Amino acid sequence: MPTYSDDFIKSILRSTKTIAMVGASANQMRPSFFAMKYLHEKGFHIHPVNPAAAGSTILGRTVYASLKDVPAPVDMVDIFRGSDAAPGIVREALAEKDRFGLKTIWMQLGVISEEAAALAREAGLDVVMDRCPKIEYGRLSGEIGWMGVNRRVIDNRKPLLFSKGGSLKRDG
Repeated sequence: MPTYSDDFIKSILRSTKTIAMVGASANQMRPSFFAMKYLHEKGFHIHPVNPAAAGSTILGRTVYASLKDVPAPVDMVDIFRGSDAAPGIVREALAEKDRFGLKTIWMQLGVISEEAAALAREAGLDVVMDRCPKIEYGRLSGEIGWMGVNRRVIDNRKPLLFSKGGSLKRDG
């Protein structure tokens, strides 16, 4: 499993405002629905991307057929598809990179593609594989620790990533 420093993950979460979630689902039992709902509630602007659901809405957000249909800006493309689909999604994201102002390709838990990661890094993007931004946000905010999950922090202070009210402190 790839490893990333907490500072690297925090810097991405702090600077990200808008996420295009490729593979978002309206099915409330799917992990992509939970992740989208959580991140939306934390103040992220989410654009769901799912060709089978294009034109419908998920959590009040219009679903787009592909990344080329998503309005700019987009800071992060979050891939909720299989590892084999990741290189194609990254190529599609790179075609929109300048229009979006894209900074990050994030591949969800279980999604590992060295090919996709290399494409993104060559284009100057940050890359995270085999992680979930919902879980990382919860872990770094301390919320996940409140549920009895070890967040690998041995103090009772909230990380500097978050304000007293629990909201994300973002740059800019």
